[in-house]
Amino acid sequence: MTPKETALLLAKALDSKKGLNIKVLETGHLTTLADYFVLCSGSSTTQIKALGDACEKAMKEELGEAPHHVEGHRGGTWILLDFSAVVVHIFNEEAREFYDLERLWSDATPVDLSDVLTAD
Repeated sequence: MTPKETALLLAKALDSKKGLNIKVLETGHLTTLADYFVLCSGSSTTQIKALGDACEKAMKEELGEAPHHVEGHRGGTWILLDFSAVVVHIFNEEAREFYDLERLWSDATPVDLSDVLTAD
């Protein structure tokens, strides 16, 4: 599975748990951190945890892969899941506004998710 296919798989997993404002940014041409960032918001600490769990489950089932690194599980305001070529950032709305990764990575190429996400 290519990094882009992995990012789309993770976007679908977030969508399946009603993740909000899901974005995929292609960052490989800008940084060695990851080829893709997947961004998502959750409306509560419970949903943020469920979103992270959905990503881990999808990666385990599809690729047999666990995240190489996880940050932020305890606080409940954000979670980072590092799958090497793809990094998932899940925030509550306040944390997402504070970190503003879309602005920080504004040179990244947005990936069209219209065929991936369910209509609201």
